[in-house]
Parts: sequence; structure tokens; C-alpha cells
Amino acid sequence: MRQAATPTSRILIVGPSWVGDMVMAQSLFKSLKQRQPECRIGVVAPGWSQPILERMEEVDEVATLDVGHGEFGWGTRRALARQLRGRFDRAIVLPRSWKSALVPFLARIPRRTGFTGEQRYGVINDRRELDKTVLDQTVKRFVALGLAAEEVRDGEFAIPRPWLRVDTDNLIELRIRLGLTSRPAIGMMPGAEYGPAKQWPLGHFRELAERLVAEGFEIRVLGGPKDAAAGEMIAEGLPQVHNLCGQTRLADAVDLLADCRQVVTNDSGLMHVAAAVGTRVHALYGSSSPGYTPPLTDNAVIHYLGLDCSPCFERHCPLGHTNCLVQLSPQRVLAAVLAASPVVFAHG
Repeated sequence: MRQAATPTSRILIVGPSWVGDMVMAQSLFKSLKQRQPECRIGVVAPGWSQPILERMEEVDEVATLDVGHGEFGWGTRRALARQLRGRFDRAIVLPRSWKSALVPFLARIPRRTGFTGEQRYGVINDRRELDKTVLDQTVKRFVALGLAAEEVRDGEFAIPRPWLRVDTDNLIELRIRLGLTSRPAIGMMPGAEYGPAKQWPLGHFRELAERLVAEGFEIRVLGGPKDAAAGEMIAEGLPQVHNLCGQTRLADAVDLLADCRQVVTNDSGLMHVAAAVGTRVHALYGSSSPGYTPPLTDNAVIHYLGLDCSPCFERHCPLGHTNCLVQLSPQRVLAAVLAASPVVFAHG
């Protein structure tokens, strides 16, 4: 007698709203696929994140939810829920807000997993308590929601590394269109969406760029349209320094970062993208913690002074000086880039 086929598990994941968090969410997708290779994964996500999700082989479909920042978007959520109804067996809600759990609830997905928060009783019916001492990293929290509750009590479980697919044809076209050279490239990411307390001084970036050009490198300054002015401050008048901020799509940034020898970056979304394409990362930490949101790669150098006042996790320096980054010198980062040494944790 033939055995009945096991039904394919269909999992809907409500994704986060930040670039770096979306990259880290791939660790959850990988964990689910490792345990259930035949499962189908759908991701509810903002439209901007689709180019990133398309580079993840574990994602089978993207359900776009474009709701403005701070906007409730009841009609938009309800319409998306109607489209998804009857198509998924389980939902995992990564954000901790009440409204983020609405789509799976309205779609009548039977099992809806998430951390307890914002009185989400009912909309989340598989509630998990968040022990921040055990789940002390964002990526751990994401992966934990895909495991049974008893598997995560001690915080010891596998964290698969994100890995984004690179489009080599697109890279060739970008190199031609942007006028890039054959020099070995160093990427620089001066932006940090969260706020200025996470941003290394632009003067430091510029000084480092000058020194690296003199050493024979090409510099690619990457970021969104909001970073264009910062990119111009770094690049103005310097040969071999390309201000690409606002000139590329998110998918282009994936390919350009994969083509860089190394990158120097604030704790930002593009830092996580660079880590996920295997490029050597020099990560600059000030107000945030390298323990909480580290680049998920072995190919990284963490630059962190660990002053008494940091990490404060504030958008703006409460003391008005941002010494945690000002005192992190360009000479120190230059030495680390030129050394191109094995994995180091560079602590002041």
C-alpha cells in the first residue's frame, strides 16, 4: 500500500521594516528550509524590500504591504489578508507591534507565532515570551520564532548565515554605466537610517578615502538619495572616488558590494548586505552594540571603542559629542584595511 504524501507546509512570515533586519530574517528562512526542505515560504514585506527578498533562494513568494510609516492602513491590510486567505498553515510575525499581526489574523491562518507584546492576545495564538538575556541578538529572536519553545530556552541553537545571490550580468552593466575602473574597490557606507549617533564623521570617511586612493584603490560611496550630500562631501575633488548614493537600486547595491574587496561602514542595513555577499566588512560601532546586531559573517573587523557612555542606543548623542565615533580614528581603520588580516575583534 502506498503511503499518503505528507502535505507541504506553507509558512507566511511577516517581515521587518529595515534593510538590515530583512537580511537577518534570512537566517530564519534558512532554518525553516533546513528542517522542512519542502516547505513554501511567503513573506509579507514593504515593496522596497522585494529586491532583497528576490536574492534569497529560500523565499518562494513576496506579498507586498506598502503602508506609510506610522500609518495604520486598515484597508490595505484587510485587502492583502483576503488575497492570502486559505493559502498558509502557519504564520510567524517578526515585528512586535499589534498591527503587524493583523494580516495573518484577518487571513485566518490557523497558527500565528510571535512574541508577546502590545496586548496581542487573540491576533497571536502561539505567544512566546521574549527573554532578552537568552535571546540577546536580533537574529536569535528571529530564528527562535521558527523553533519549538523548548528548543530556545538556553539560547543554544544554530544560526544559519544570510547569503544573497549576486547577478553578475547586472554588475557588468553597472560597472560600464557608472564609469567604474579596474582598480580594487573599497565600499564606503556613510549613512545610518536610525540616526546620526551611529554615523562615523564624514571628515573621517574623506580622510580615509584620500589615503586609500593613494594606496591604489577605487572608492565607491553607497547609500540612498538621503545620503547623496554626505557622499559628495566624501568624494568632492578626489580622483577615483565615486559618489553613487541615490544612483543605484537596492539590488544594484548587492552586486556592487559583492564586487568590492572590503567595505567600511556604519552599523546600517548595507553593512548586513555586504556581510551577506561575503565581502570583508569593517564595521564602525558607536551608539549601538556589536553584540546585538553584528555583521553575520566571519569575514569582519569590528571597530568599537567601548566608552563608558556607549552603547546608548540613542538616535542623537545625549552628551552632544559622539566621542564613541569621533575618537575612532581614520588611521586605525586604514591600518586594518591595509592589513587585510584574518578575522579580528578590534577593541579600543
